[in-house]
Amino acid sequence: PGLPAVAVWPNLAALDRQSPQIAALGYEVMGAFGIEGRRYFRKITPDGVRTHHLHVYEAASPHIARHLAFRDYLRAHPAKAQEYSDLKRRLTSGETPSWDGYMDGKDPFIKQTEAEALARYKT
Repeated sequence: PGLPAVAVWPNLAALDRQSPQIAALGYEVMGAFGIEGRRYFRKITPDGVRTHHLHVYEAASPHIARHLAFRDYLRAHPAKAQEYSDLKRRLTSGETPSWDGYMDGKDPFIKQTEAEALARYKT
């Protein structure tokens, strides 16, 4: 399963000025999208399939370590990554999946896995 890309940018204001060029590449510019110090971009096909996620953080963001730890942990544990992928698929299936239901449904898995990942990441 694919995992979101995490990038570090020296200055988010400068990145914001580049948003039209990123949009021209087919990405939806989502702004902070609930996490201060982040810019979120996603690419969705015309039939609604999300193909790319890009999370960009300013260099000093405290969120970088936890996102990298989570990503690296899933890469190192394919069964856990598959569990996450299966969970997201279940949360987005059905007639009318909701964004809030999706976020709330992922939260316990993310918190538990993030704690495991950070414990390994710091050692």
